[in-house]
Amino acid sequence: MTALALLGYLRLNAADAHLSDYVHPFVGAQGEGNTFPGPSAPFGMIQISPDTDATNWNTDSGYEYTDPTILGFSLTHLSGTGCPDLGDFLFIPQVGTPAFVAGTKDHPEAGYQSAFSHTEEAASAGYYKVKLQKSGVTTELTAGERAGILRFTFPASGEASIMTDLTHVINGGRWRIAQSRARIEDGNTVTGFHLVNGWAKERYLYFAARYSRPFDEAQIISNSKPVTYKSYINYRFRSRNEVAGTNLQFLAKYKTKAGEVIQVKVAVSAVSAANALQNLDAEIPDWDFAKLQETTRTKWDRELSRIQIDGSPEQKATFYTSLYHAFLVPNLYTDVNGQYRGLDQNIHQAKKFNRYTVFSLWDTYRAEHPLLALIQEKRDSDMINSILDHYDESVDHLLPMWELQGNEIWCMIGYHAAPVIADGFLKGVKGFDAERAYAAAKATAMNPDYDGIAAYRKLGWVPFDEEDESLSKTLEYAYDDYAIAQMAKALGKTADYDYFMKSAASYKNIYDPSSGWMRAKDSKGNWRLNFNAHLFGGGTNLQDVTEGTSSQYSWYVPQDVPGLIGLVGGKDKFVEKLDSLFDAKQSEVFRNELSENDLRGCIGEYWHGNEPAHHVIYLYCYAGQPWKAAEKLHQVVRTQYGSGPGSLCGNDDCGQMSAWYIFTCMGFYPVCPASDYYVIGAPQLPKAVMNLSNGKKFTMTAVNISEQNIYVQSARLNGKNWNSPFLPYKELKNGGSIAFIMGPQPNKDWGTNATIPE
Repeated sequence: MTALALLGYLRLNAADAHLSDYVHPFVGAQGEGNTFPGPSAPFGMIQISPDTDATNWNTDSGYEYTDPTILGFSLTHLSGTGCPDLGDFLFIPQVGTPAFVAGTKDHPEAGYQSAFSHTEEAASAGYYKVKLQKSGVTTELTAGERAGILRFTFPASGEASIMTDLTHVINGGRWRIAQSRARIEDGNTVTGFHLVNGWAKERYLYFAARYSRPFDEAQIISNSKPVTYKSYINYRFRSRNEVAGTNLQFLAKYKTKAGEVIQVKVAVSAVSAANALQNLDAEIPDWDFAKLQETTRTKWDRELSRIQIDGSPEQKATFYTSLYHAFLVPNLYTDVNGQYRGLDQNIHQAKKFNRYTVFSLWDTYRAEHPLLALIQEKRDSDMINSILDHYDESVDHLLPMWELQGNEIWCMIGYHAAPVIADGFLKGVKGFDAERAYAAAKATAMNPDYDGIAAYRKLGWVPFDEEDESLSKTLEYAYDDYAIAQMAKALGKTADYDYFMKSAASYKNIYDPSSGWMRAKDSKGNWRLNFNAHLFGGGTNLQDVTEGTSSQYSWYVPQDVPGLIGLVGGKDKFVEKLDSLFDAKQSEVFRNELSENDLRGCIGEYWHGNEPAHHVIYLYCYAGQPWKAAEKLHQVVRTQYGSGPGSLCGNDDCGQMSAWYIFTCMGFYPVCPASDYYVIGAPQLPKAVMNLSNGKKFTMTAVNISEQNIYVQSARLNGKNWNSPFLPYKELKNGGSIAFIMGPQPNKDWGTNATIPE
């Protein structure tokens, strides 16, 4: 760290005037979906960002820190999803003769992309700056909720242009533009749209752009040629001011002076170009770049202050960057007039809440949404209302599995909107109809056409001869049914509670005592042959396990860990088996399945970079050995998170990787969302104050914590001696404190009372 940077950190440590200054936006999983969505307001609709690649499947957020060139700057981005999409409407400043194709990283001179240097690049929450080496143009970006500003400073007098490429989308080499349209509205305004057949199969997005200086000349380019007026023999007329097609660009041409600044205000809408213009004018009525940047920075400071911590500069940078990631998605989806495009592709009016989009529920139900339920109640309520509207708009009456801008993309497994609803309801989130929400969760869980549900309801497991990923689906359905049961109990639905709790025990049906692992069964009750718990999919060429092995997924019984301990043979055997996961020698097949970055996230066969592992370390606490959890948690926090590029050992997956870190640093984790307790691991910071949505504060302190003092010696919860590794929600919800004394050796008398609180 430079002396200047250190002085800046010391100033912040003293006063923390701007928590957003701790955010390092380039943190991500290097070479694998680097999480850099660009300047955005918290949970914003628009994220203006540099794109370094559009066709590499792994560059799903558009920006890869190790790439040598920048294509341009587009308006929407995902946040470390593992699959590419968005990257809508690329803006490219150029000097001299404009290019209309991208070129390549090896030969950027063949197109509009440009080399750049990280030494001439800067980023912070709500701001980005870079100098493009080809043109010498300095580009700055900032954004609000639905609109933002691109500021281009041109280096010399001469011919200059700003091109908007409507064909650009982060496509992973697979997606396509089905249709697009550009319209020159007046001398300094352009609008347009495109329909993308991508990860989201039918995604409409509109944009509006206003330029601070009227165009010297404006052209719509189709197939690399300017569109001109032309009357045909049959009297058809083609305008040069409004063009539809599949390969369109808009070119604003200027004669610039040295150092001249041209700004472009931009906004997006899923509804219409008119709404995009309305979003633009409502949010940015002037041309004050600095004011918008400061407004967004203030919004980030306010949101980041929901948790205030003590720690080293590096700890603060990692923590607040994680909180920044957790507050990027889901994204606002309603326009300023309350309209949005629904799952049925009709235009709807949201009433009394904001509609949100980008629900990566297989990831985020685990810790991201439980975090929002505690400190972002209004947004979590709006998100629950959003997924309920999705249910109403679904022709099959299903809650979302993975929703993206009015599309269901059917990615991953489970019906994990149910625990998001149940956990929110049971944690006191208000503002949604609980009966309506429960009915939607139950209907989704009982839909016989949903991924093996009919067989699951009949047999008690998903059979592998009828459904892929049957082992994982059985386990995840059982957990989801537990969540529904807890909500049923709270609503007084006794019969439903009994039914879904019985179903929540279905995990026992696929536990194979001969191998000691979960193992797929067919519809006749026969075990899968050629089973290998340590191979991806459950064996060579098998597809029983989702993104992993049975040795990783067999721990997925968060709703009944004591029952799982009983199946394994008691606490001692459970711990021995859990140790074996971390001590395992990885097979060559296992290593071949994972990227180099994924392998960095592995401890033996424990794979922290993928979400099914996120609760596993905390299982030591159920078996009465929380000191082993403390060791592993410290190892993961120290080696698999950080504040530099490439710090994450896997995709952030819309905030889930970051939410794990946030909870873990505070010393507890929601192993079983929709339950009434958290599991205490070991704190990773000296102090954290959580500002709950109800106005109360819950404070964690860890006395004597250090790199060596990682073990809990004792704890006091709300003034009481506390020897349980579980933190009841009732002890947290009204504020209070938990105080840990830390030491360099395990106190094997602390936390051995592994009885889950009633």
